[in-house]
Amino acid sequence: MATTSNHTEFDYLFKLLMIGDSGVGKSSLLLSFTSDSFEDLSPTIGVDFKVKYVDIGGKKLKLAIWDTAGQERFRTLTSSYYRGAQGIIMVYDVTRRETFTNLSEVWAKEIDLYSTNQDCIKMLVGNKVDKDSDRAVTKKEGINFAREYGCLFIECSAKTRVNVQQCFEELVLKILDTPSLLAEGSKGVRKNIFREKPPQPDASASSCC
Repeated sequence: MATTSNHTEFDYLFKLLMIGDSGVGKSSLLLSFTSDSFEDLSPTIGVDFKVKYVDIGGKKLKLAIWDTAGQERFRTLTSSYYRGAQGIIMVYDVTRRETFTNLSEVWAKEIDLYSTNQDCIKMLVGNKVDKDSDRAVTKKEGINFAREYGCLFIECSAKTRVNVQQCFEELVLKILDTPSLLAEGSKGVRKNIFREKPPQPDASASSCC
């Protein structure tokens, strides 16, 4: 089924959030998925935001994907971005062990603190498998982490585009399979909540453009 050409028509609107240390390739993964290209990007400042329309599982979907900054000094801005996310993508770099260690020490704790959806689907992504000779985290370690934290798991490369589409597709299929998230997704369509600008650090929750 081809991607829908009429972008105003979609069955569900899902909010996905990408988290993880700075430099693990979150922005590159997002760019690879939304525009079919790869770039070595400079670190995200605050938050970036992209929309992609896809047909998955026979449904027309609008995906609003939030790409957060991994640097600690921006961490205080991110709590509001977790609100209402149906899917969270936790990214680490398979060649940098500390980015994997920080998943349990920093990022999983953030999800527990800030995520508002108890049914939210989590996807663990080991990026940069194109640098397999520099690998510092084994695939088995990724699988074990995912099992412990109840995440989906995939290894991919934003650079070669290996498994990039599958990463987002598997996550979305799981969301489509979860009744409470599906109900939220259709409510989002009615409200079209993403006409609002991304929240600014000092904006009150009620602000809207």
